[in-house]
Amino acid sequence: MSYEAVIGLEVHAELQTNSKMFCGCPVVDATIAAPNTAVCPVCSGMPGVLPVVNQKAVEYALRVALALNCQVNRTSIFARKNYFYPDLPKGYQISQYEQPLAENGELIIDTPQGEKTIRIRRVHMEEDTGKLTHVIPEQDEPYSLVDLNRSGVSLLEIVSEPDLSTPEEVTAYASGLRDIVRTLGVNSGDMEKGVIRFEANVSIRPIGSKELGTRVEIKNLNTFRGMERAIRYEFQRQAALLDAGQPVIQETLGWDETQGVTYSQRSKEEAHDYRYFPEPDLPPLVVEQEWIDLIRAQLPELPRARMLRIQQQYSLSMDEARMLASDVDTMNFFEDCIQSDASIPPRTVANWIIGQLFAWFNSSGESITSMKIQAKDLVEILRFQQTNRINQTTAKSVLDTMLHTGRNANTIISEQGLEQVSDLNMIEKLINQVLEENPDQVQAYLNGKETLENWFFGQVMRLAGGKANPSIIKDVLKEQLQKLN
Repeated sequence: MSYEAVIGLEVHAELQTNSKMFCGCPVVDATIAAPNTAVCPVCSGMPGVLPVVNQKAVEYALRVALALNCQVNRTSIFARKNYFYPDLPKGYQISQYEQPLAENGELIIDTPQGEKTIRIRRVHMEEDTGKLTHVIPEQDEPYSLVDLNRSGVSLLEIVSEPDLSTPEEVTAYASGLRDIVRTLGVNSGDMEKGVIRFEANVSIRPIGSKELGTRVEIKNLNTFRGMERAIRYEFQRQAALLDAGQPVIQETLGWDETQGVTYSQRSKEEAHDYRYFPEPDLPPLVVEQEWIDLIRAQLPELPRARMLRIQQQYSLSMDEARMLASDVDTMNFFEDCIQSDASIPPRTVANWIIGQLFAWFNSSGESITSMKIQAKDLVEILRFQQTNRINQTTAKSVLDTMLHTGRNANTIISEQGLEQVSDLNMIEKLINQVLEENPDQVQAYLNGKETLENWFFGQVMRLAGGKANPSIIKDVLKEQLQKLN
């Protein structure tokens, strides 16, 4: 039987506030801070303490809700979500349930079939849990350590409707959300540090059926590649069960990246299992319409709007525009280059950023904001290439030196003698030398092996030390070869 997937995504994004959601403890980097150093009686769940809502967290949550075209509820209610786990010091989590901050939003993604609107069910605030570190000594009994630095950190949960049907759509949706929260300045989008986490609800059904199948939840997916692999595996696992006449069990699963399999963690809870009830220590959260309108007016240009604008304005492809628009700093760098010199084609600038600079970021770990060059420096290299002072190969080499050292392009070119050779007589001599030193290849070319023209070009460029003007070489070489015929 042929099946189709029905997928919804839950996204937990830490809000980049200076203090936690309900107390004044500082938010620290949990990957480097000493354990339990940013903790107070409130976030450690001591008896008799009272939480206070972080106003900046509410503002950040409203930014995201408005960017997703949600209906903001002027009054929302905090609730206690009751469950036991060692990293939950109070025995419950302060969250929102029946009356969340915002509902009924949407996010448009691009698919091979065109645009697709993914509905957002709800956007609500809650506090994060602590962190468990499991230790398995070689001889002694295993044990777990609890770090409450993360406990109480402001979280925003964004829940989609089950409108996604392929792993690729899930990635498009998840990356779109990540781009939005980064653009809004409410989350860094750093998946490796766990500040944004994804959980996929996956079920399958026979193609054409309208009934939803039994869903499972895959927890804590922290890479797009891992998320796609987990969903594909889960689709195949559920299909194999149904084909064998066995039921799919509703449960919560983990993802083993090394083994490439999902594994059972616990049976899947329903809402009533958490015994939600209104948080008695917090009054209803009421946001004034004037504040909502002010936040809406201050929203920056969002990633999809940026993408569509620069695609049309600069005649870029969809993929080029998407890669440039996904990060606001990259987008600003690109437009700074265009404004620095209008004679450089925007697509040329885009190709160099996407190609050379992105490759440098991947290898060096640097970013568009930490690298040693500015927009005017990249434009200078492209101008030198456009005016034939250097060729493309040399330009890439000069850029690499600049990225490593921060030195000026003009200085590097002058000191290393990298100016492109365009002297016609010199190039003719180099071509004649190559043809004279390789009579067998010349004869093979005359016998019909025309691909050797590229080989001759490479030999001439080698003799010129990579500095000869390639367009002149091609023209003169073609003339010389035609004369031999």
